[in-house]
Amino acid sequence: MDSKTVATILTDFRAGRLSLDDALEKFRDLPYEDLDYAKIDHHRMLRQGFPEVVFAQGKTTAQVAAIVERLARVNGNVIASRATPEMYETVRTLVPDAEYHELARMIVVRREEIAIDSERVILVMTAGTSDIPVAEEAALTAEIMGNKVTRVFDVGVAGIHRLLAQRHTIDQANVLIVVAGMEGALASVVGGMVAKPVIAVPTSVGYGANFGGIAALLAMLNSCAAGVAVVNIDNGFGAGRLASIINKMR
Repeated sequence: MDSKTVATILTDFRAGRLSLDDALEKFRDLPYEDLDYAKIDHHRMLRQGFPEVVFAQGKTTAQVAAIVERLARVNGNVIASRATPEMYETVRTLVPDAEYHELARMIVVRREEIAIDSERVILVMTAGTSDIPVAEEAALTAEIMGNKVTRVFDVGVAGIHRLLAQRHTIDQANVLIVVAGMEGALASVVGGMVAKPVIAVPTSVGYGANFGGIAALLAMLNSCAAGVAVVNIDNGFGAGRLASIINKMR
């Protein structure tokens, strides 16, 4: 339920097209709906411009399906991140138009096309091919939230000529998301090339001393390039959401 929907309900009530009881029924689940195991924040769309996103990992398939179904009743677009194919199959019985993006591990309900400013591009980059699942989570999140997204994969610093060959694409971006595991050096290199915000995403990709992404996280936090911000390890969704907010600012 967004501000436009609320305005329509109030306008219809004032004009007599909607009774008080009907208007109250439409607002019944604001600000949240209590399912005992989850309290769904239906007010999120009004506050932040996009509905609550379901973090599926750790939830049962039945819980994920019920939450997605409730969100889809009142929202045009819904995201469930870190979802399994089994969760998707259960969701689809309740929400037939739900889609599953295997690489990004996301369940998506996309009923509303958000206007996109084609002049403002979010560029999602990876250091390696193994970083692509996290990058896809970021890219798909940004796309569903109404952004033009470009992808450039496998341009890590071990073959820096691959990165330099993408200079034109890099220069055209308004916001950059840089996804890297191992030592996480790509974020610093890209950060030193641009005058645009860079969102660095450390991944858990790497050998033992990578410590499940901690090495890349610390390297990105200690970047000497100005304008680099860092999200949590493997948090593609967080990067995509932040990039969308920045990209839409005027």
